[in-house]
Amino acid sequence: MKEDVPVAPPDFQDALESLRGHRVRPELRLEEVPAPSRIAPYALALTGEVNATPGTMDPDGFLGHGRFVVLHDPAGQEAWHGTFRVIVMAKARLEDEMGADPMLGEVGWTWLTDALTEAGVGYHDLSGTVTRVLSETFGGLELRGGQVEIEVRASWTPTTTDLGPHLLAWAALTCTTAGLEPLPDNVTSLTRRR
Repeated sequence: MKEDVPVAPPDFQDALESLRGHRVRPELRLEEVPAPSRIAPYALALTGEVNATPGTMDPDGFLGHGRFVVLHDPAGQEAWHGTFRVIVMAKARLEDEMGADPMLGEVGWTWLTDALTEAGVGYHDLSGTVTRVLSETFGGLELRGGQVEIEVRASWTPTTTDLGPHLLAWAALTCTTAGLEPLPDNVTSLTRRR
């Protein structure tokens, strides 16, 4: 006997449709992954990996990664002040001297808010964290040396079901966190021909 699969509500279908067909930098490879299932009745999750060699998963070219999640509860959730919530994460390794900068948290948060502004995102109830991780290695791992990472986590409530600009803002944040220089206006990054 086949179980009935619930049909997603029109608002969620519109939101999903608005995420299709957007072009992101070729250094960012997107993939749909299983979404969290306990927070809201409807959800979508994407991961993104930033690689210096576009279109590959070359471990030597790995620069950073991130996650983009859309949650929808048609009944709304009081903490969201709405029926949708966008949750993002971007994480990358940093140069040691940048990791020692006391302003790193504010810089990471500015990367997020600038990306939201530049993408023209309508949102409210923005919250999040910027985390700096300093790792030192010992014993057999000493050959690797220490490392510094930054992780930006945030969530907000979108003002419309058009989530395309939200996806583009997250893509920009993920690439910036991974150390890619912003592209000038009206310039498109091209991949190399093989």
